[in-house]
Amino acid sequence: MRLATGSAGARILAFGDYQPARIVTNDELARTIDTNDEWIRSRVGIAERRIAGPEEGVADLAFHAGGKALAGSGLSAADIDLVIVATCSAETLVPNVSATVAHRLGIIAPGAYDVNAACAGFAYALSNASDAIRSGSARNVLVIGSEKMSQWVDQTDRANCIIFADGAGAAVVTGSDVPAIGPVVWGSSGADADKIMIADRKSFLKQDGQGVFRWATTALHPIALEACVRAGVKPEELAAFVPHQANLRIVHSIARKLGATNAVIAEDIVNSGNTSAASIPLALSHMIERGEVPSGEPALIIGFGAGLTYAAQVIQIP
Repeated sequence: MRLATGSAGARILAFGDYQPARIVTNDELARTIDTNDEWIRSRVGIAERRIAGPEEGVADLAFHAGGKALAGSGLSAADIDLVIVATCSAETLVPNVSATVAHRLGIIAPGAYDVNAACAGFAYALSNASDAIRSGSARNVLVIGSEKMSQWVDQTDRANCIIFADGAGAAVVTGSDVPAIGPVVWGSSGADADKIMIADRKSFLKQDGQGVFRWATTALHPIALEACVRAGVKPEELAAFVPHQANLRIVHSIARKLGATNAVIAEDIVNSGNTSAASIPLALSHMIERGEVPSGEPALIIGFGAGLTYAAQVIQIP
């Protein structure tokens, strides 16, 4: 039996992003539910979010973000041989989103599968892409986080409708002689899985907000630190820290405890809301476009959410 051989490492060539056109402000929400701008900002840090219309599905969002990442990578559709979509909000279980998106992008006969690790999904998918390239199973991988969370949230539930939003972010991953995607540190706390859940296909998302907040602000900074240790990067050497955009207070709590004193901290949640698996690539794409983070420098990402799942790794900014 023979085994394929791949590259010594993997790196990200480019990011891409896409958000629906409709912007929903806190003031707009306050006209239909009992809330206000100050209350929302003080608790979760969100000022506005993007919400997709009925004509836009998870695959549509993924298609636009994936196309942008592919265009920025310098590769063509013919160069991609694996497509991974991280999502927990797909409208149907079959067919998967990845094969549909690959076809629409003109990618012929790639490996294609979806990953559901909820808000940690992109970090899981990125690790899978890196492993596939290093093992020789793939040459170039399109990784997309795409979510239409609005269709799984009760828009009269003020605890959740103020938080979740829609969008997609993508990255093109290729081989590299020098590793530029560090070892993943991942895991789960299945005993607490019921803290964030959708009971069945006729139900909306429910979560124990306080319980999740306590878990995220106490359990995750050691995971983030371990990802730095495994990558050989000190927290103070990070140019950017891009955690899942769950809650602005969580973001700053993890960053402070980690000691990422020189890093630009992603705050995409302010204008994008919580887009689950899309939030990390969406935030990174925005940060790169605004010139906030330097190419070639290390960034730490950490996804966390329903499951309760988590995953962290250091990457080199393309």
